[in-house]
Amino acid sequence: MNCYEHTLILRQDLAESQNKKLISKYEDIIKNNSGKIVKIEEWGFLNLARPIKNNKKGFYLHIKFEGIGKTIEELERAENIDDKLIRYLTVKVNKHDTETNYFAKKEVQINEKKK
Repeated sequence: MNCYEHTLILRQDLAESQNKKLISKYEDIIKNNSGKIVKIEEWGFLNLARPIKNNKKGFYLHIKFEGIGKTIEELERAENIDDKLIRYLTVKVNKHDTETNYFAKKEVQINEKKK
C-alpha cells in the first residue's frame, strides 16, 4: 500500500456538526476502499490566499492514510460532486510524519529583562 496525504478545504458557512459528518463520510470512504487512516488533523479555519467560490476562509482538514489506486479514485469521485468542499488535494508521500503538527497553536513566551 502507498502512503498519501489528503487535504480538504470545507466551506466557511458550514456548522460544526456538518464538518463532523463530512469527516466521518470521507473516513468511511477510505476504510471501505482498502484504505487505512494513520492520522487526521483538523487545522481549523484559515484565510485563503484569494477568494474561491465567494469564500475568504475555509476549514482545513488533513488526512494521512495508506491505500491503493481504487481508494484515491473513490475518494476523489465523491469529492467532485460534493458542494460543501471548496478544494481538495491528494499527495503521495514516501512515509508519514506523524510527529509534526504544523498548524498547532504555539504559546508565545515573553522574556522580561530584570533591571
